[in-house]
Amino acid sequence: MKLTVLIDNVAGGKLLAEHGLSYLIEHDEKAVLFDTGHSMAFLKNAFSLGIDIPSDIDTVVLSHGHWDHGDGLRYIHNKTLITHPSAFIKRYRRNTDVSIGLSLTKEEVEKKFRLIETADPYFITEKIIFLGGIPRLNSFESKQTTFVDENGNDDFVPDDSALVLINDNALIIVAGCSHAGICNIIEYAKKITGIGKIKAVIGGFHLKGKDEQTQNTINYLKGINSEYLFPSHCTEFAALVEFYNAFGLQQVKTGRVIGL
Repeated sequence: MKLTVLIDNVAGGKLLAEHGLSYLIEHDEKAVLFDTGHSMAFLKNAFSLGIDIPSDIDTVVLSHGHWDHGDGLRYIHNKTLITHPSAFIKRYRRNTDVSIGLSLTKEEVEKKFRLIETADPYFITEKIIFLGGIPRLNSFESKQTTFVDENGNDDFVPDDSALVLINDNALIIVAGCSHAGICNIIEYAKKITGIGKIKAVIGGFHLKGKDEQTQNTINYLKGINSEYLFPSHCTEFAALVEFYNAFGLQQVKTGRVIGL
């Protein structure tokens, strides 16, 4: 498995950074673009790295319908796009009129892409699985939200999903923002695949500080004994400090290549 960080919040080398996430994942003889950030920056970084997204990639996975993960879809077309059916709802920050959903409507997306919407697990290949809707079963994740939908109802981002890669009878979990909870995501990946060994967990963990949720997450991750951890994007600085103290991790930056 090879994962190239095309966009993250922290710049690496001479590459661009923005508040967003985009990975190029190469595994099981398949290349998948996972999220697009919110601008053309992922395309510019890919070009700088010798990657031709328009020509070489035919499959895009959208982890969930937030602007910082999917507004880059405006700059590509003629791909298969896989996402959860709720990715296209209108959504806002609570008590504001600030939209945090996608710029493109579902109708516009359908004109640009071959759209596959699924709340169930979807096998891109035998070893690359889009998890669909994530059951939220533990006591400490996905319990509060600062988001609402167009009707003013709490938006817990039901479309939040992830990829699971099977590698030598172990799992590599790739998450966009983990609104469902990274521990919930891992448990569901184990259930769907029937594989209990975790090789790596990569992506946004949606942790904000030195608090109970961060500590519970660290304790869980220690318990599953994942060989590699790469928290990034929406894992804020105070939480990253806790992860560094617990695991001694390096910061994820644009341009980083993770080979497992």
